[in-house]
Amino acid sequence: MVRESAGVPLAVHGRDTVDNDQVHDQESTHPRQKSAIVIALPDSDASSCGSPPTTRIVARSHWGFADLHEIWRYRELLYFLTARDIKIRYKQTILGSAWAIMQPLSAVLVFVIFFGRLGGLADGVDNYTLFVLAGVLPWTFFSNAVIAAGNSLVGNERLVTKTYFPRVFLPMACVGASAFDFLIGLSLLALGFVLAGMMVSSSLLLAPLVLGLLAITAFGVGILFAALIVAQRDFRHVLTFGMQLWMFSTPCIYLSADKIGPTAQAWLPLNPVYGLLLNFRAAIIGGTFDLRALGLSTLSGLAIMLTGFWYFRRVERTLADTI
Repeated sequence: MVRESAGVPLAVHGRDTVDNDQVHDQESTHPRQKSAIVIALPDSDASSCGSPPTTRIVARSHWGFADLHEIWRYRELLYFLTARDIKIRYKQTILGSAWAIMQPLSAVLVFVIFFGRLGGLADGVDNYTLFVLAGVLPWTFFSNAVIAAGNSLVGNERLVTKTYFPRVFLPMACVGASAFDFLIGLSLLALGFVLAGMMVSSSLLLAPLVLGLLAITAFGVGILFAALIVAQRDFRHVLTFGMQLWMFSTPCIYLSADKIGPTAQAWLPLNPVYGLLLNFRAAIIGGTFDLRALGLSTLSGLAIMLTGFWYFRRVERTLADTI
C-alpha cells in the first residue's frame, strides 16, 4: 500500500528499499522537488502479521550541509569504491604498483638535475635529493587525488545515473586510492634515509596530522571541480594545467625557505598547500616548524573544502540529469 502527499510517496508496505529507476524518474519529472529522506518505521498491522517494516519517504524541510547518518549507513560502499579504484589503476600493467614510485622518482630526478645542479638551487641545502623527495611525495599525493576526484563523477556516469548512493563517495574514494599510492611511495623516502644515513626524529609523529590536513584540502578542491566538470567539461582542462601551475607556484617543493624573499614568505601561506608541504618536510627530515604558514594554509584549505562541499551538495540533486 502506498500513501502519497503533495506528489511524494509517504509509505511503501513490504519494501525496505526504493526502486532506483522510480526515484530517478521522480527527480527528472520534478527537478525542483525537495530531496527526500528514507525512514524505516514499524507498522502495527504489519508487525502483528510478521511483515517487513514500513519504509516512509519524507521530503526534507530544509537543505542540509551533509547527511551524516546516510554517509555512515553507506560506509561499506566507500571501502569497496576505494578498493575498486586501486584495482583498476594497476590492472593489466607490467609494473603494477611500482608506478606509485616511478612518478615521484622521475619528478625528483628532474628537480635535482635541472633545478639543483644546473640552476644552483642545491647550494646550502644538505642532501638536496632527500629535501626535494620530502616535498614531491606529498605534492604527488595531492595532485593525483585532486585530478582523480575532479573527474570521478564523469568517469562513473553509468553508476551515477543508474542507482542512488551518496555521490560524495566517488571523489572521497579517489582521495583514499591516492593515499594508498602515497603509502607505497614512502618506501622511496625510507630508502633515501638509509642511503643518507639519517635517523628519524620524534617530529615524525606530526606528519600524519599534516597529511590529514592535506587530504582534506585535496578532497575540497576535488569535490568542487567534480561538480563544475559535470556542468561544463571545460573545467577538466582547467584542472589539468592548473595543477601544473600550482606546483610551480608552491616553491617550497624545490626551494629552501631562506631563498624565498620576505614578501613571498608573507603571502605564500595563503596557498593552502604551501604551509602543509613546508611543515611535512620539517616533520620528516627535521627542521623548524613554520606555525604561521601552517595555520594560514590550514584555514585556506578548510575554506576551500567548505566551499566545495557546499556547492557540491547544492547541485547534487541534479547531477544525474546534468551529467
